[in-house]
Amino acid sequence: MTVHFIGAGPGAADLITVRGRDLIARSPVCLYAGSIMPRELIEYCPPGARIVDTGSLSLEDIEDEFLKAHRQGKDVARLHSGDLSVWSAVAEQIRRLERHGIDFTMTPGVPSFAAAAAALRQELTIPELAQSLVLTRTSGRASPMPEGETLAAFAATGATLAVHLAVHVMGRIVEELIPYYGAACPVAIVVKASWPEERIIRGTLADIEAKLASEPVERTALIFVGRSLDAGNYPESQLYNADYVRRFRPGWAQDCEASE
Repeated sequence: MTVHFIGAGPGAADLITVRGRDLIARSPVCLYAGSIMPRELIEYCPPGARIVDTGSLSLEDIEDEFLKAHRQGKDVARLHSGDLSVWSAVAEQIRRLERHGIDFTMTPGVPSFAAAAAALRQELTIPELAQSLVLTRTSGRASPMPEGETLAAFAATGATLAVHLAVHVMGRIVEELIPYYGAACPVAIVVKASWPEERIIRGTLADIEAKLASEPVERTALIFVGRSLDAGNYPESQLYNADYVRRFRPGWAQDCEASE
């Protein structure tokens, strides 16, 4: 018996990976967070599967579901929104599985920031302007931020920020970031990326609060801040430059020998 942790993607059911879909299809038990993922994902479950919405369950309740499936010798598909590597809360579940000697696998999913960037139809790293993307959040009841991991500390690098689950404290975000990015710095808020109700609010640090006031947003939103959002006439990458010598272009070996 194995518990398969599966990154279910940002929302759209067809953004789950083929591996994730196939694991769901052959697991007789499925645990999923119904409030933050579409019901269409459950349609991949096999006929007669035990389907459990974990939205109202405690960690101990979820552990009990694992143990029940283990006693019955049934594989479990445990779905988490987005990707498992960030803010998925799988670590504490894995700890309990290891305590009981229950095997598990991890299947990555499309992260929300990638879906949001696709909604914006743009690349987040721009040559000579922004080559780093910081995935972060703000302190909340579920988990405070460690000392040193502040918006100000990240902003000091000039990197593009992807701030998750923080639209409710937009005022504090603006206040902390303006000294580093300036009031004219572009901001893009992607609400429910890849869902049918997806929408985008664009602005600057100077006016984004006013725009949010006229277009109220719940917490399922991702905030991007950085100059890469409105790069304008930026330098192009050298990757496809005709004069750039790279490994798979004709003449690469000869050019390397000539430079030695």
